[in-house]
Amino acid sequence: MPNRRTVLLDAAIEVLGERGVRAVTHRAVDAEAGVGAGSTANYFPTRDGLFAAIVERFAEREGQDLEELVTTSVPGTPAELGRTLATFVRHGTTRSRTLTLCRCALLVESANNPDLREHIVSTGQRVGTWFTAWLRLVGSTDPALHVHVIGNYLTGLTLHQLAMPDPHFDPTDRIVALLESLIPPPTHHPTAAPPLAGSPGRP
Repeated sequence: MPNRRTVLLDAAIEVLGERGVRAVTHRAVDAEAGVGAGSTANYFPTRDGLFAAIVERFAEREGQDLEELVTTSVPGTPAELGRTLATFVRHGTTRSRTLTLCRCALLVESANNPDLREHIVSTGQRVGTWFTAWLRLVGSTDPALHVHVIGNYLTGLTLHQLAMPDPHFDPTDRIVALLESLIPPPTHHPTAAPPLAGSPGRP
């Protein structure tokens, strides 16, 4: 059973993802979590502190989603990795839609909030390290470049689907095509997944 702090942060993610940045107040989080007034303020006295904790929690939850994917298969080619990433994008626009909207809202907010930006960059570096390892395994000759090209494409693809939903959305072919255009097929298949250390954000 999640502890009180986690319950409050998950409630904050719901408020942020469903209603936007301006709706996130201590009272709104208390109401969403179904706890007494003042509970959120006891854990996170300042709004900046609350937002920093939200970044860590959404990164942890996205990390859990990624771990679910990488424990079911080990991509050995650019096409296989593309299909895995497509599944992650679909999850992010369906079952994890609110979590993804939370991330998008935080990215926009960080444009005018250097402290928040620092937290987002820190969590993003964790998943960037993991993603770079995957790209290297499937044959990338320049994973440091490809991690940004592919990561930014996935972010844009996800944002477009959230803003203008397509009921038949399937990004698989597009993502596979991008990876295959950047990375030649490898001559071997990896036998183990790279570790997903820490609580990642997004590249």
